Amino acid sequence: MHGTGDAQAALTAFFGAYAAAFDDADADAIADFYVLPAVIWQFGTGHLFDDRDELAENAEKLIDAFDEAGIVTTETTVRTANVSGDTAFATVDWSQSDDAGEELHAFTCHYMLIRDAPGWRIVTVVNAPPVDGTSDEDDAT
Repeated sequence: MHGTGDAQAALTAFFGAYAAAFDDADADAIADFYVLPAVIWQFGTGHLFDDRDELAENAEKLIDAFDEAGIVTTETTVRTANVSGDTAFATVDWSQSDDAGEELHAFTCHYMLIRDAPGWRIVTVVNAPPVDGTSDEDDAT
């Protein structure tokens, strides 16, 4: 990771808390991690969110899909981060498991973030295609 150690630690904590909001099934908390307008690119299609309720509704759909899949635990690993002032770019690996600890879903997302009054907030998410070349049919966050 590039940037100051404090900023890197803050991003690691940020994404850990973001993942915990999914585990808690808290769509409103998930929406709080974003600054609006925000863009989420899923499978080559951009979705612009300029309304917090729409963003929370999108998060609720993801939570429902994760529940249906049996996902109960989400872990994130910040693979790379580049911090420059109040802007950061991060690549984050996600791993989602069932209650037995078996990994059910793994994916990678690229984030652009800005730092504002409460701390880091997501501006843009781009879901990366799986590294192994297989298709990923589930929505990522």
